[in-house]
Amino acid sequence: MTFERQTYFARIGFQAKAVPTLETLQRIHLLHTCSIPFENLDVLLGRTIRLELDNVFEKLVVAGRGGYCYEQNALLRAALEDIGFEVEDLAARVLITQPPEMPPRTHRLLLVTINQQRYLADVGFGGKTLTSPLRLETDVEQPTAHGVYRLTHLESDYLLSIKQPDGWMPLYRFDLQPQYFSDFQVSNHYVSTWPESYFRHHLIVCLHKTDGTTLTLSDRQFSDEQREEIGGERAMYQLLQEKFGLRLDHGQHGISVAEFTAICPK
Repeated sequence: MTFERQTYFARIGFQAKAVPTLETLQRIHLLHTCSIPFENLDVLLGRTIRLELDNVFEKLVVAGRGGYCYEQNALLRAALEDIGFEVEDLAARVLITQPPEMPPRTHRLLLVTINQQRYLADVGFGGKTLTSPLRLETDVEQPTAHGVYRLTHLESDYLLSIKQPDGWMPLYRFDLQPQYFSDFQVSNHYVSTWPESYFRHHLIVCLHKTDGTTLTLSDRQFSDEQREEIGGERAMYQLLQEKFGLRLDHGQHGISVAEFTAICPK
């Protein structure tokens, strides 16, 4: 199955005219992050994460699942290219956990050019992901519906940060070196199979809402502006469907209660 524009639009609720303008990019970016959850369930299940567009489209659109950056931004890129946008793949080094040493490039993001103005687009960074594209401009605050972001220079890289009550939180650093499918195949394999990968040990599900709030499920902690502990596995299984809108009944990409219980954080 190749990319099907109207099926994707139905998945995210996009009903406007699809033309390669900034307004279209902004609308699709917001609706995507408010419709397709960030989640790493397949990593915890030990399933192979396939990045070919057919697989990504089948899982995230047809089967009603979510995914992480390699899948999310692959889908967004396909949608934008189908509309006629100029899109490039980039890779970033994640800094949000404050690693003591220089981390590898394990995050996929996009660079979109409209009338010679470049924008950063990224629908795959969990609870801190962008809900609107950012101008590739440094040292200016850029408000979005879900936070204020800023790009600065860090050595020869760009640094993306989000404004917090106590200051700026660094998210990731990147340069403008184009990335290729083979680059993401390698980093995707590393992130999804390396025994010490964070995604191998922690459940993470995030979904933005159009009212400016964000739903997150991190291990057993559910946050809908207020944090609460979720007890039983069946309650969490229901939460994935009722709050995050995940479909878990697909023949290939579905997840049974027993499968979820086996991977549920203790």
